[in-house]
Amino acid sequence: MINEKIRKQSPSMDEWLKEAKKDPSALQVGMFLAHNGVVRQTPKAKVRQGVDDGSQVKGMEFSYDAAKVDEAIAATHRMDGIFYVRVWLNEGQLELGDDIMYVLIGGDIRPHVVDALQSLVEKIKSECVNEIEQKS
Repeated sequence: MINEKIRKQSPSMDEWLKEAKKDPSALQVGMFLAHNGVVRQTPKAKVRQGVDDGSQVKGMEFSYDAAKVDEAIAATHRMDGIFYVRVWLNEGQLELGDDIMYVLIGGDIRPHVVDALQSLVEKIKSECVNEIEQKS
């Protein structure tokens, strides 16, 4: 039998927000911002670099380095005005439309929260994960 990880059950953003608002840090938070990355049909190279080889994504093998993710989360917590950070990453063989990641950031003002979300997602995508697109 192939040693293949089964994709995880996606979390509930409603539940995450309820939990976040009960966190002791919630009294300092004026905004929560969420990100939900999903497996798309259009290849990354086409979307990001405009390279169109005519292929389409039919699935993705996804894995991550948990220690690097923890470091990225800790760095985000140290950003100005950020009081709450939560991350969930899927793993294994993912299909089109499957959730890749959820990120929830809570902070004092919109510019701090937007910057933190953008920074954390970029760091996760560029330094912490391995995505192998399967194309048709």
